[in-house]
Amino acid sequence: MSSFSLIIGVDEAGRGPWAGPVTAAAVVLDPTRPVEGLTDSKKLSEKARDRLAPLIRERALAWSVAEASVEEIDTLNIRQATFLAMQRAVADLFRTVSDKSGQNRTRPGTAAVILIDGNALPADLPAPARAIIKGDLTEPCISAASILAKTHRDAQMASLCISYPGYGFSGHKGYGTAAHAEALARLGPCAVHRQSFAPVRALLRHC
Repeated sequence: MSSFSLIIGVDEAGRGPWAGPVTAAAVVLDPTRPVEGLTDSKKLSEKARDRLAPLIRERALAWSVAEASVEEIDTLNIRQATFLAMQRAVADLFRTVSDKSGQNRTRPGTAAVILIDGNALPADLPAPARAIIKGDLTEPCISAASILAKTHRDAQMASLCISYPGYGFSGHKGYGTAAHAEALARLGPCAVHRQSFAPVRALLRHC
């Protein structure tokens, strides 16, 4: 990867939950300002993620976080909505780099590569891209993106917990835990539940 002047790591958070947006982050790390302890966000405690996220934002050359909404998830499906969030994060990062440099250093054809965690790539990315299975464990820039995406989404779910009390979003973050299933059965789906997901759709049929 040394032939590329910009190595952009991309990862997502929130594909599996029954509620809330899916989030993606894109990060260009600064090799002169390393961040120790980067790995897959799922391997880290919440405390460790919350410690690392501000360091990443402070030391990275550029970073961006973007979302696809619950409505977009239900309209497109979760796979395509995840790709949409990734496309938005990358596009926002490119604009950030362009604004900082005074010129678009990352326009197509320049020395940039996008590394995406997983086994598939979104379409229409503005630079060459590679999908890397378990890339959040092997590529520090993807690990950093994983942490930013996860901490951003967790903060969003904590906010939704205030707006939609009773569901416990700040605890389970929208994932299909027993506590979430109980709250969903007791209260019914709310506006931020993914109606296309089977557990929510099943309840909607009986509403």
